[in-house]
Amino acid sequence: MLLANIVRASRQVSETSKRLEKTALLAEVLTQLSAEEIEPAVAFLSGSLRQGRMGVGYATLHAAMPEPAATASLELLQLDRLFDQLARVKGSGAEQRKRFLLSEIFRRATREEQEFLIRLMGGELRQGALEGIMLEALAKATKLPTERIRRAAMMAGGSAAIAQTVFEKGEAGLAQFDIQLFKPVQPMLAQPSEDVETALAELGEAQLEYKLDGARIQVHKSQDRITVFSRAANDVTVAVPEVVEATRALPARQLILDGEVLSLTPEGRPQPFQVSMRRFGRKQDVERLAAQLPMTPFWFDLIYLDGAPLVDEPQSRRFSELARIAPANNVIPQLTTSSTQRAEDFLAQALQRGHEGLMAKAVTSPYAAGARGQSWLKIKQARTLDLVVLAAEWGNGRRRGFLSNLHLGARDSEKGGFAMLGKTFKGLTDEMLVWQTAELLKLEVARDKYTVYVQPKLIVEIAFNDVQVSPRYVSGLSLRFARVKRYRPDKTVAEADTFLAVQKLAMLSAAL
Repeated sequence: MLLANIVRASRQVSETSKRLEKTALLAEVLTQLSAEEIEPAVAFLSGSLRQGRMGVGYATLHAAMPEPAATASLELLQLDRLFDQLARVKGSGAEQRKRFLLSEIFRRATREEQEFLIRLMGGELRQGALEGIMLEALAKATKLPTERIRRAAMMAGGSAAIAQTVFEKGEAGLAQFDIQLFKPVQPMLAQPSEDVETALAELGEAQLEYKLDGARIQVHKSQDRITVFSRAANDVTVAVPEVVEATRALPARQLILDGEVLSLTPEGRPQPFQVSMRRFGRKQDVERLAAQLPMTPFWFDLIYLDGAPLVDEPQSRRFSELARIAPANNVIPQLTTSSTQRAEDFLAQALQRGHEGLMAKAVTSPYAAGARGQSWLKIKQARTLDLVVLAAEWGNGRRRGFLSNLHLGARDSEKGGFAMLGKTFKGLTDEMLVWQTAELLKLEVARDKYTVYVQPKLIVEIAFNDVQVSPRYVSGLSLRFARVKRYRPDKTVAEADTFLAVQKLAMLSAAL
């Protein structure tokens, strides 16, 4: 199949807000694919690559961009093989080799295909084919029960991992996708909640836990064999020997643990996320770094124990089994309550100890691997800054024709000008998109293929979770989980927050 067909389907999916229409469009495409094309096509239409992240930056992508092809000729499998080659590029001269391969890809692509690939590789493809919709499309295309498809995807690590087997073997093929040791399970995810009162109103009695700002891990053990997987299902065992030793000491022959790992100060307070990440994923010089930044695992779920999957057991039983086998200093602090006051006190305690907030979990909920449902809710205290819009990128899919991704700057009161702190498209309503496109075009000073640069006159209130070190921007800092709260047309640029204030926030985070 031509890539053009995938791009067309992606665009059509993005142009409808109706779930059934999205599902039908995807199912129609899936039934036209060969067995070999299924896995890469499902990955592309879900906004990801079968090979995972390529380590290719925005600048490298654009530097490799030639003039587009006049007609569509790039085959899906041909592109997938080129991505395989790109994923294998390592070592000396890697940057030049990557640019060559990217040029090979882009010179065969039409303009629409180039735009699709830029967003796909940059992790910004938002055509609406979310995992849940893709699973429904797989079910419709294969005429299999959606729940069977969904559970198989949870255990296999996503829709792309099961797609070819499902099409080739039908329901009989689903049997191989059950929870297995050393095969990472998609982590259960949480939805945000405004505050503890809202969370308890939704869940009733809930299990509350500290929300840590560490790296999510899943640990598999069978006798002396132990493997640590990252959130993205990468094997990071070598990087965290402390986790291996802590797991080896547990009185269970077989288990799968869910948790977070982070570095603590000598006083037991959490280090900033970027500090913990200096250790996580490192494969060299681990012993020296471990002495400088020891890592501590905190378990919050147990989904397999001595031959028995626990994913269908209620939250309360899974946690009880976890607390029975793990030492208290490695188990997440927890409180089960329906009292708003007790929950507020527990949240204050978590924040006072330097953590992000709380998780609230329904005590009867199973472990819905890969799902972001209403059984787990996260409660965090967001900060806000009034920042200046420096530029905006044209949107894609439903946002095509609108300026969407905002470039955010803080006023530099010492050097003059503005310090860029990152970009965000999150939090924008349809009304905001219409309004900001009209307003920003009035302020346009320059543009390129993707971006409109504007006079720094428009103030936007941005909610965010933390300030982190970022080599990507000249300022050296960026905002974590930035999202638009509202525009502030009532404020002038002189009232925007300063870069000095942002630097103080970064130092405060580092001191906690």
